Amino acid sequence: MKRPRVPVTVSVPSDLAVRFEKLAKTEAKNKSQLFRDMFAIYEQRRREEEFFTLQRYAARQARKKGILTEADVDALVFRDR
Repeated sequence: MKRPRVPVTVSVPSDLAVRFEKLAKTEAKNKSQLFRDMFAIYEQRRREEEFFTLQRYAARQARKKGILTEADVDALVFRDR
């Protein structure tokens, strides 16, 4: 049977450890919950950055093909319908 939680050990500088503990107290969370929350936020930011990177790439490719406005996109999508 799979364990629902697995302990993880992380080494950080002592000043960071102190700040982490203070933040956990301020947020009224234990360190595990604070870490899970921080990790979730980090993952979300990574996904957003990946999305924006893809969006910038797609915009560059569209400009190369002369697709500059929403009307250009609509014309392309509905051209053969």
